[in-house]
Amino acid sequence: MYLIWELIIGALAGWLAGNITRGRGFGLLGDIVVGVIGAWLGGFILHLIGLYSIGLIGSLVTALIGAVILLTLIRVIKNA
Repeated sequence: MYLIWELIIGALAGWLAGNITRGRGFGLLGDIVVGVIGAWLGGFILHLIGLYSIGLIGSLVTALIGAVILLTLIRVIKNA
């Protein structure tokens, strides 16, 4: 059940991050991948500064932060 929630949160975070960064997204599978990697990246970055997420909303916010950072890095590298 945890994996299903992680995929749902990842897809939602990837989709939201694509809209925030004014992109078109990478499709459903791409958004899930960006969201799941973003969740890991966001958790890592927030842990470094001493913040932790709790619950569904906290996980979504963490994944969204990481996904926005990831998409920004992808676009910078792509445009370079």
